[in-house]
Amino acid sequence: MAPFRILTVCTGNVCRSPIAENVLRERLSDVKPIDVSSAGFMALVGDDMPEQAKRLAETLGVTPQKHTSRQLTEEQILEADLVLAMSREHRREVVTRVPRASRYTVTVREFARLSADLGEWDFVDITALPDDAASERLTALVELIASRRGQVEPAAAPDDDDVADPFQQDDERYALTGSQLGPALEEVERVIRLALQKRAII
Repeated sequence: MAPFRILTVCTGNVCRSPIAENVLRERLSDVKPIDVSSAGFMALVGDDMPEQAKRLAETLGVTPQKHTSRQLTEEQILEADLVLAMSREHRREVVTRVPRASRYTVTVREFARLSADLGEWDFVDITALPDDAASERLTALVELIASRRGQVEPAAAPDDDDVADPFQQDDERYALTGSQLGPALEEVERVIRLALQKRAII
């Protein structure tokens, strides 16, 4: 069974996107088959996460794995089923490189905004798919989220869909990043689990 591939994307691939990768990988470790990876547009290739980023990951409840920053490629975008960008700028970069990726690329905070009011009843069609069709269910989830653009109220301010960049900044900035990224990732996990819940037996 082919895995459902989630790609998190930021600039240097040392702070925001690897934190998101670590959080989603650990929180969804019991969900098969999901593969989570990350990359950056101007990656500090080969670098690990800075200590502040590792500490932030820990405050979000995960133990960060050894990380090696990598440069984003078109192949990675094409192979992904869901691209979670850390900002609108990153989303534009992804879609500019691979226009068809507009169907499955969204900022992580926009994803959370678009899915926030979804409940079990919104997943009836998705959970009607076979229990062992995880990738198909999650692809349908991505389509559902994309369909809500233009239906859900826009962000109060455009940058409310972005996660603040903490690279080479102080602990206060990292705290801001965590306050934006943490709830968004919780929402991603919530709706993934809703999409994968077992069908009710009637």
